[in-house]
Amino acid sequence: MERHVGDHAIGKTAEGAPRGRSSGLPRPVSTAVLVWCALAVVSSLYVTIPLTPVFADRFGVPPEAAAWTGSAFSLAYAIGLPVWGALAGRFGRKPVIVAGLLALAVLSPPVGLADSLPALTAHRALQGFAASGFAPAALAYAGEMYPPGRSAAVVGLITAGFMSAGVAGQLYAGVIERHLGWPYVFHLLGGVYLVSALCIGGWLPAGGSARKEARVLETFRRFVPLLKQKGLRACYLIAGTLLLAFVGMYAGLEAVLTRPPTALGADGMLLVRAAGLPGVLLSPLAGRLAARFGPRRVLRAGLAAAATGLAAIAVAVVFPAVAAPAAAAMSLAAAAGIAIAIPPLIDAIGRLGGEARAAAVTLYTFILFIGATIGPLAALWTLRAAGHGFAAFALLAGVMTAAWALTRRIPDAAF
Repeated sequence: MERHVGDHAIGKTAEGAPRGRSSGLPRPVSTAVLVWCALAVVSSLYVTIPLTPVFADRFGVPPEAAAWTGSAFSLAYAIGLPVWGALAGRFGRKPVIVAGLLALAVLSPPVGLADSLPALTAHRALQGFAASGFAPAALAYAGEMYPPGRSAAVVGLITAGFMSAGVAGQLYAGVIERHLGWPYVFHLLGGVYLVSALCIGGWLPAGGSARKEARVLETFRRFVPLLKQKGLRACYLIAGTLLLAFVGMYAGLEAVLTRPPTALGADGMLLVRAAGLPGVLLSPLAGRLAARFGPRRVLRAGLAAAATGLAAIAVAVVFPAVAAPAAAAMSLAAAAGIAIAIPPLIDAIGRLGGEARAAAVTLYTFILFIGATIGPLAALWTLRAAGHGFAAFALLAGVMTAAWALTRRIPDAAF
């Protein structure tokens, strides 16, 4: 299973590029640098979740308006993925990784200087577009520079870095905002990205040769026939629910648990966010589970766990006395379910994509982050309209239940 995920996610993104053997740093160190960058880059998506109430108060807007500081990032991230993916094919993987990190180093500090919500949102969109340069180039790089038996494991670790960012980014932002103020969340990230760019540029060997024929529009054209396949459409609908539910869950928890009657403080919210970290770290185990139980069963089990966890949170927030500990425990179940569901879904999309598997996985990632754009907005708008948290989490649970039902429409050939 892990081999299939690696091949589908990255093997064909480097079509025509030779697989190399990394030189210079030992492979464990090179891998650690890539995983660190994955964690650092994608953390930027999640840093505004704990800051949404801060922005709402700072700029005098409702939380659902302040949530656009996260949604603008994820929308620009989704749009940038196929663009940067084509650039990585045209100019090479390592140069694009370095360029994206340097762009983040320049664009992140000014986010903390924004003096209005529109300015802040615009800066976040620029930051999101720059951040999207890492994933397609890094995954293709891993496919080129590691042997076939090792590349899948490296991809699994990079993916774990992406998933861990969902919790790590929130924890980082919560701690920095509390002790230094929200602008320093972004000021310090600039330094993090500069150091990361220097590490990648100075330590990692060059990737495979560039392909001058790679074109951005070609990537978008390949999406059209993929969307005409029924099996892939089901996979893409499921993909759209994953980060929608994940980001929406944490946005909803932030909004519900920090207001009366629960009125959880900063330390309490830190523990609630941290509770999900063990869950997202289960992603690399999905391959072993799939080998034992079958990828379809693992996918369905992950989606069922996420739906159950979200439904339990919906019930828990009705009872203020137990809302925080129960929601933290159930967020672990929801995060674990989503983390486990992602690898078999990528594998299924890669198989169904056939010769166009690289474009198929790129489209999956695009849709994944469109879901991340919608998630916090849907949760907070529902919370505002209904006036209580039950409706928001029930909506997210319903979305994941629909995703679970859609797995029946994925053909057996995908597994």
